[in-house]
Amino acid sequence: MAGFPILSTIIFLPIFAVLIILLLPKRLKTSIKTISLVAFLLQTILILFIISKFDFNLSGVIKLEEFQFVEKVDWITVSNSAQLNLNFKIEYFLGVDGISIVMLLLSGIIFPISVAASWNIDKSPKGYFLMLNLLNSGVMGTFVALDLFLFFIFWEIMLLPMYFLIGLWGGERKEYAAIKFFLYTLFGGILLLLTIILLALSSSIIADGISYKTFNLIYLMDQNNYIKNGYLSILNSNHIRLLAFAALFVAFAIKLPIFPFHTWLPDAHVEAPTPISVILAGILLKLGGYGFIRILYPLFPEYSKEFAFYIAMLGSINVIYGALCALAQTDFKKLIAYSSISHMGYVMFGLASLDQVGVLGSVMQMFNHGIITSMLFLIVGIVYDRIHTREIAKFGGLALKAPIYTGFVTIAFFAAIGLPGLSAFISEAFCYLGAFNNSDTRLFGAISLSGVALAAGYMLWTLQRIFFGKLKDNLEDFQDLTNREIAMLIPLSFLVILFGIYPSLLIQMLNNSINFFVIFISN
Repeated sequence: MAGFPILSTIIFLPIFAVLIILLLPKRLKTSIKTISLVAFLLQTILILFIISKFDFNLSGVIKLEEFQFVEKVDWITVSNSAQLNLNFKIEYFLGVDGISIVMLLLSGIIFPISVAASWNIDKSPKGYFLMLNLLNSGVMGTFVALDLFLFFIFWEIMLLPMYFLIGLWGGERKEYAAIKFFLYTLFGGILLLLTIILLALSSSIIADGISYKTFNLIYLMDQNNYIKNGYLSILNSNHIRLLAFAALFVAFAIKLPIFPFHTWLPDAHVEAPTPISVILAGILLKLGGYGFIRILYPLFPEYSKEFAFYIAMLGSINVIYGALCALAQTDFKKLIAYSSISHMGYVMFGLASLDQVGVLGSVMQMFNHGIITSMLFLIVGIVYDRIHTREIAKFGGLALKAPIYTGFVTIAFFAAIGLPGLSAFISEAFCYLGAFNNSDTRLFGAISLSGVALAAGYMLWTLQRIFFGKLKDNLEDFQDLTNREIAMLIPLSFLVILFGIYPSLLIQMLNNSINFFVIFISN
């Protein structure tokens, strides 16, 4: 496999599937779905192959020589414009380290399951699966891009497919939710682009005797190391650096989302079809956290430390505010949406701690939350498909009619609470340990502990109202899970239990990259 562009293959397999789907007539619905499933499964196989060959002793992060499966070629070069001093290089630059490989694994798990969850989509399935494949390509590219311009392209590729997937295949208020999602994300994208341009214009690298502006993320992050190789950053004004930090922070905070930039999420979740809610919560929110770790913190380590108190405060607000909103919901899906906002708060105060255990817990929480929340949205979708309501008051006694369904729900709910032995427990515990180990974040780690009790409250209360007590009359004909639905939930349940009992599997994948990340930021 030496020299084989495996990362490019992972990115562009869905594009190849798009070309095939475009050639198929609309009536071949099963073939269209099968092609998408095969493309996503092939991606998963390639990701597992990368993991099997991956050297987890290498850190990556900002060390070019320690990124693996690197693909790097000049893509766009503009020269001979010395009078304007606007020579620049954009590279097709891909690579993975321990952090990005875990995010690829998460995507490789959830996307095939999303196709299985989409099997009953009958409204324009050709268009639906075209959009789903384009979305997949954007996600995979974002997790492996090491050139900021390339990163931005993949970041924006995700915007239009998700807009159409919500706006055309969503619920009653789909247009409103889609436009709100689009505007928030577009605003974040504009901030991201402006900052990327500012960083590039403030750089200079000598190649073939010509000074070029660069978008190379590794050069921009590790400025001191690359000065000797002809690289020089002149983004040295504190005011400009602070402005750039703030712009990137907002761009990634919208995607995560962090209070008060979160308001697009509940509407998008509620109106999106179930498989798109699964992708949105399971993967797309993680892109915000990934942006903090891959770009924001390494580019601006001084402000990452200076504003640790306020970043932890925002994370704490997310935990408590999201949990209180979830507790007040009468709509099953909106409850899960607000719980997602709450649990992403752990990512923020774990990261803000800049402690090795806290940051490790933050990335593990991104992975574990992706698996758990995917289960939760599948669970909501299954019950909605049967009785066409999400009002919790219209449920009751479902355990009597659907014991298999109830079993999967119990695993997902207790995992969301953070029960020991299930995957979220260790990642949340690490986030708290990290927060308590930093004087700037200790207070908000302590305050956020109330979120654990609140999560137990809204999850257990929901479990009691929906599944126990007297069976409601409208549920008399409720059918237990089909084989397809069981097939979707089994791998997610297995991973929730596996990473709860043996979290070292994740820790070993992340440990060296996280340790070097913390050392670099702290110094």
